[in-house]
Amino acid sequence: MPASKTGEKATITTRRLGTLLRYNLNLLHTDFGGAMRFSEHRRQYTLSGLRRDDLRSDPVELFTQWQSQAINAGLADPTACVLATGQAGAGLRQRMVLMKGVDERGLVFYTNYQSGKAVALAESEQASMLFPWNELDRQVSVTGSVTQVDEQTSDDYFASRPRDSQLGAWASAQSQAIDSRNALLAQWDEVKRRFGDEPIPRPPHWGGYRLAPLTWEFWQGGENRLHDRFRYQRLDDGWEITRLQP
Repeated sequence: MPASKTGEKATITTRRLGTLLRYNLNLLHTDFGGAMRFSEHRRQYTLSGLRRDDLRSDPVELFTQWQSQAINAGLADPTACVLATGQAGAGLRQRMVLMKGVDERGLVFYTNYQSGKAVALAESEQASMLFPWNELDRQVSVTGSVTQVDEQTSDDYFASRPRDSQLGAWASAQSQAIDSRNALLAQWDEVKRRFGDEPIPRPPHWGGYRLAPLTWEFWQGGENRLHDRFRYQRLDDGWEITRLQP
């Protein structure tokens, strides 16, 4: 591994340890008899800045650059993002998903088509994804419409998953109530016996979605809360880039 990447990972690890240490020290002085107060939990954002010259004409190029830097820095779950959906009667819902692909068409994730998120997306295809790369003082927010990917794309990705993950897709009726963990493990055992050593096909109720972006927003933390924010807005002939006040 190049020395620069090793040093970058060491810096991230040191920051994580420092954050945990400060958190544990603060716990020693917390009065749990009353309401917890978080007014003293703050820090300066000093890692970097984001200038117009740093941007790309295509937001996907900047996103993949930042994504690669998050991976190389050793962040835990660098492809994880918060997926937000809206549904009549249920309001807004958020959950973590893993982004499994990105190109000019959008960002892809996979899930159970009978899950809560899938039910919400069937009602309203509008959604957002937020990538919280806190260790790099960065976040990326993407909004747009979500549709299912084609079956071949879902088949190909499912075939690449570890076998135990494939079994899990069959064993869990995602978002449905269950009596106990033992009941879930019993479902797992039944699926494992059913397939034996045979190849595991993709469940018909499981597959991919693609969020086609209408906006991207890139946020880089700055000193004194003077953060750098740039929004990409989709136009008929490309992207309009606007700097936003923090």
